[in-house]
Amino acid sequence: MSTPPPRPAAHHRAADPLTMEVVELIGDVVARFHADYEEAAATHTLTGPQARLLSLLALQPLPMRKLAHRLKCEPSNVTGIVDRLEARGLVERRPDPTDRRIKLAAATDEGLRVARDLREGLRFAREPLAGLSTAERASLRDLLRRMLDV
Repeated sequence: MSTPPPRPAAHHRAADPLTMEVVELIGDVVARFHADYEEAAATHTLTGPQARLLSLLALQPLPMRKLAHRLKCEPSNVTGIVDRLEARGLVERRPDPTDRRIKLAAATDEGLRVARDLREGLRFAREPLAGLSTAERASLRDLLRRMLDV
């Protein structure tokens, strides 16, 4: 009995038309989200990277190394972004309570307010989702989590 030839790896197979359409739609969603995010950032005289960093810090204080990892950039870039946000009173550096050698970047009260305004200013994220039922939004969330293995 002969063994069947090995199947090609998934990344070598041609995608079916439905998969390609989904990929295109995801690309469109990402592009619209980024454009909306840049517009929301500009209303606060922030760059996109400054707004993304501030949004991360609104969730919790983080060390520079983790910020660089999450933003997928060099730590020196993060230092410059934090410096500019700190000069505007939106971010502060503070010692890590578990390791005083490490400095955490943290959003100030004003930074938290601006981050909230940024989130609320994302029309694209809000308007189309409002047209979906709670069950549809939950299903979309679950599918996206599954795609991301979260």
